[in-house]
Amino acid sequence: MKKIIFIIYLLLLVQVSAQKTVSAAQWQEDLRFIQNTIHKDYSFLFVKTTKEAFDTEVESLYKAIPQLASHEIKVGITRLIASFKYGHTAVFHGQENIGFHSFPFNLYEFKDAIYIQGVHKSYGKALGAKVLKINNMPITEALEKIAPMVNAENSQYFKAYGINYLSTPEVLHAQRITRTLQNVIELTLEKDGEVFTQSFTAMGDGEWVPTHRGYVHQDENWLDARDQSTTPLYLKHLDKVYYSEYLAEEKAMYVRHSRIQDEAGESTAAFYARVLESVARDDVEKLVIDLRLNGGGNNYLNKPIITGLIESKKINKIGKLFVIIGKRTFSACQNLVNELDNYTNVIFVGEPTAENVNFWGDNRPVRLPNSGIELSLSYLWWQDKPALENAPWIAPSIPVAMSFEEYATNQDPVLEAALAFNMPDFKPKPIEYITALYVSGQAQKLAEELPKMVQDPRYAFCDFEAELNKKGNLLLQSGRAPQVQGAVQVFSMVSQLYPKGASAYKYLGEAYMVLQNTEKASEVLQKAVSLDTDGAIGKAAKELLSELDGY
Repeated sequence: MKKIIFIIYLLLLVQVSAQKTVSAAQWQEDLRFIQNTIHKDYSFLFVKTTKEAFDTEVESLYKAIPQLASHEIKVGITRLIASFKYGHTAVFHGQENIGFHSFPFNLYEFKDAIYIQGVHKSYGKALGAKVLKINNMPITEALEKIAPMVNAENSQYFKAYGINYLSTPEVLHAQRITRTLQNVIELTLEKDGEVFTQSFTAMGDGEWVPTHRGYVHQDENWLDARDQSTTPLYLKHLDKVYYSEYLAEEKAMYVRHSRIQDEAGESTAAFYARVLESVARDDVEKLVIDLRLNGGGNNYLNKPIITGLIESKKINKIGKLFVIIGKRTFSACQNLVNELDNYTNVIFVGEPTAENVNFWGDNRPVRLPNSGIELSLSYLWWQDKPALENAPWIAPSIPVAMSFEEYATNQDPVLEAALAFNMPDFKPKPIEYITALYVSGQAQKLAEELPKMVQDPRYAFCDFEAELNKKGNLLLQSGRAPQVQGAVQVFSMVSQLYPKGASAYKYLGEAYMVLQNTEKASEVLQKAVSLDTDGAIGKAAKELLSELDGY
């Protein structure tokens, strides 16, 4: 009996502890703990923000704490950690010491708008509706208000993982989307040509919208906007880490891989060995690997996938190997995508990935001493590509996004694009191709090919102007005359292709200044100013012109 009483006593202590009030002074102590810990142990995270900006935000929050409610302080800390803009570095709101709530709907951003993809059965009318306003605030404005608190590495991460902060009442108030903290919210929706409002009541403590791979899946309590009479390949067998299916009509092998981890009963290495053996043996002309829902895991499992594909002479060719990526492709799956890009003849299809090409990942839990809130702080740098090739994401060579109607009717335009692809002369990495022509001295072929590729709609995904300027800058920054002469050639080529683009003229002026050709430098810098009189590039060109006066 004494033992039972003691256990009950301990449980009560835990409950009281979990519900204890944190004073303003204690919150301020926690904030100083964060500041000191970041500077002492995680200063390497100051890449996309500065120490000065971080400390300014700390001081602002520190002074405001006595006037803030606890949920506003928690959101303030979330904003602070999100300022590093790395997906693994965050305050995740599902933890018990946060104590936030959720409205019973799941937002999903499709090609055409944001829709209610899933909802509790009590709100069936709202299912599949386009979201126009939240609390009478236009959805675009509401998204801007929550952006500072989302640990988004790029806009894709925000679309996939950030927008559902709009379903949290504490966030809505702290970011001033609502005037007060309220457990009822009104959404303005559009469906079947009708605009209407729908009120939602927040769920209870510890209840969250049951999503899996970003979607609510229909059951006895929850509704999915997708027609349930059939299931598209990318949503089949989501209880499995990976599965394969032969598509006889297209002579294609389809693989859906939704997590970088081993399946119980068949390891990643064994699964891909089996798939590639079938590809080699059977009547297979294409392999499509679908990673659009893959949020990562253990990237040490990627090696057998890469080596197996490299060794597959039948499939490791342009037009034979396709990988579907999207806004939930993240973490260890970003590593996999990077390695596929580095070592195989893959063509990426879909949308850009949710993570930077090189990134800080593998977070540690750091618990605040008073509130008990847990921060997740990255400590490992993952670099699969040279620093000069870092980018916000891996972008697809065949960009395809899904509309809500396509989702609702079980269409898959992304997979269809991969299966229908038949362009033998396609260059999935056009800048690499152009660079190879330049380096090998094939000037005539370069002069013929580049203008055609710039105009070719198949290469609309490539920003030739920005990428070629980047290549020219690499030559310019060397400071050596032969490389700078090469930069002049590159920038001259870009200015011919994009005569209304000020950047190339500004860079060209810098190159001529290095070569001490002041006459040509003045000429092209004035051109840059005329094209961007009031902009940042024009201003930079004016400053360079003022330097020329001192020559």
